[in-house]
Amino acid sequence: MTAPIITLLSDFGLRDPYVAEMKAVILSICPQARLVDISHKIEKFNIRMGAFVLASAATYFPKGSIHMAVVDPGVGTKRRAILVEAENRFFVGPDNGLLMLAAKKEGIRHVINITNKRYMLTRVSRTFHGRDIFAPTAAHLAIGVAPADFGSEIHDYMVPQFAKPGSTNNALLGEVIHVDDFGNIVTNISKVELEKKGIREGAMLRLRLKDKPIKLKFCSTYGEVPDGEALTLIGSHDFLEISVNRGNASKKFGAKEGDAVTVVLE
Repeated sequence: MTAPIITLLSDFGLRDPYVAEMKAVILSICPQARLVDISHKIEKFNIRMGAFVLASAATYFPKGSIHMAVVDPGVGTKRRAILVEAENRFFVGPDNGLLMLAAKKEGIRHVINITNKRYMLTRVSRTFHGRDIFAPTAAHLAIGVAPADFGSEIHDYMVPQFAKPGSTNNALLGEVIHVDDFGNIVTNISKVELEKKGIREGAMLRLRLKDKPIKLKFCSTYGEVPDGEALTLIGSHDFLEISVNRGNASKKFGAKEGDAVTVVLE
């Protein structure tokens, strides 16, 4: 039998014992688990960044993988703990939108509100649900506990705005979901959405970034424009990016996560 894969993503960093504690809980329940760190350097409390990184990485793991993510500024409040059963994998974490970009990309089948104390640690702290609820849930899921055993199915789970870009007859309405280390401005407008509107590479895109109009070539690679020139393209995770060839688009346009982005259709 293939050892189950459990991935971990958090904003905990690597200085403190928190990540090790979560791993210890998982391995005490499922010793054969293969643990993979996606990232523990998500910006503190940045749910949008965590969601993007999770959605980018999760799709490349084998079917049946379990993805545990903890960026949880609402820990200890009435926000729920959830288990998402998607088409090909599982997601465990807080009901604050962190899991939804990845889960919607995969196709959501069921969302379970985790309430069964049998699959939590005996003592559940108010400040560390990653260790006390999410880690044991992921581990019990890995040893074969059925998703329905963790609690009741819910349908009113939180889907944040960044997970559902909008559209009108003459525009695609999105936002900046991530700025990478190169300064590329990653939007939540997908390749599929652009194709549905008949937008193809080689066109000139009319955009509004923070309500400022810009017009950029829709390229297939960065090198299609001269050094220092701005462009748009579909990045490696199938989202529209605003970039500068050998430069920093975020600095050039003063853009940050959460800024509005509109693709104006001719």
